[in-house]
Amino acid sequence: MNKDFVQKTKKALKKDRKVDSSMTRSVKDGRTKATKRKASPDQQLTNKRTRVSEVAGPSTSCQDEVRTVKRGKRKVTEDGEAPSRNPKRRRGLLDVVLNQESASSSVESAEFEEKYEEKNQLGEGGCGSVFAGCRREDNLPDKNGRQISVEVAVMLKLESSTASSVGHSAPVSLLDWYDLQQELILVLERPMPAEDLAHYIEEHGGSLQEDEAKIIIQQLVDAAVHLKQNSIFHRDIKIENILIETGSDVPRLRLIDFGMSCINKKTSIYRTFYGTSAHVPPEWLNSCTYSAGPTTVWQVGVVLFEMLHNKDFRSTNFIRKRLKISSTLSQDCLDFLEQCLIKVPKQRPTLEQLLNHTWFT
Repeated sequence: MNKDFVQKTKKALKKDRKVDSSMTRSVKDGRTKATKRKASPDQQLTNKRTRVSEVAGPSTSCQDEVRTVKRGKRKVTEDGEAPSRNPKRRRGLLDVVLNQESASSSVESAEFEEKYEEKNQLGEGGCGSVFAGCRREDNLPDKNGRQISVEVAVMLKLESSTASSVGHSAPVSLLDWYDLQQELILVLERPMPAEDLAHYIEEHGGSLQEDEAKIIIQQLVDAAVHLKQNSIFHRDIKIENILIETGSDVPRLRLIDFGMSCINKKTSIYRTFYGTSAHVPPEWLNSCTYSAGPTTVWQVGVVLFEMLHNKDFRSTNFIRKRLKISSTLSQDCLDFLEQCLIKVPKQRPTLEQLLNHTWFT
């Protein structure tokens, strides 16, 4: 474990805003403020969720919504939806609860400051900032019995499934976390040296060679299979949420930002879209429903498209044939990409089938 390099992610809370419409498609968007592929080398992207009211496809006008939520607001569920709150709670009791939570927050804040030294800011997104930092000591706090956010629960689940995963697993490791009520601090493994895939592509002239893209995509599919085996649905796989370690001859993929992820059941069908509205799968546009496996395969296709084409992918443009796959790709690569981007979800291959595709052999 490299103790000298960690990330601290602060996530500010905002009140929920509801959008009512007779023909509303709820979209919780993961788009970043920064223009894609123009990120600075040190930038770590932290994405915001928005809920969008729309009639004919994803809208670009949106309202901010909480990305990570305070205790009691978003529990660990299969679909990641927030539980309803009790409107009949008496004011006096609420005041007591808030006072207790404030005291708990102060204790957590003091614990964090005692254990970690905050350094320079690395980047800023819609609902949070990322800082460099270092651990003052090695023992982690006891979080048993505390209600935790979905993001923390997912990352802890991944940690428990992979022995000695710090520096070894595709998802970056959660080293520590603090719930301060008004913000959630995640202390994350910081791979060094590394940069997000969007910047990595930009540094290589806007697109990658097919052989290098294949190495990265094979690692991405393998990571997605690992998440699936642990019943985790990332929901926002894209080039901004992928780090590339550049310390060796072969690039190594690391997956970041589980803020929109959820615990998934094989039969789960989702009716609220969490992710990047530009990358919604066709089934969401057609029926306002989607499921984990086919959506992840679609997102793998989006990542591969953007690595090879020097173009931003938008699902609506692709479906309307305003975006086309390059004819210069090898036959195996072309087939792999076309299979990922099949419009009918049941006709797309599974993640396991992608791993056995002839492009990888």
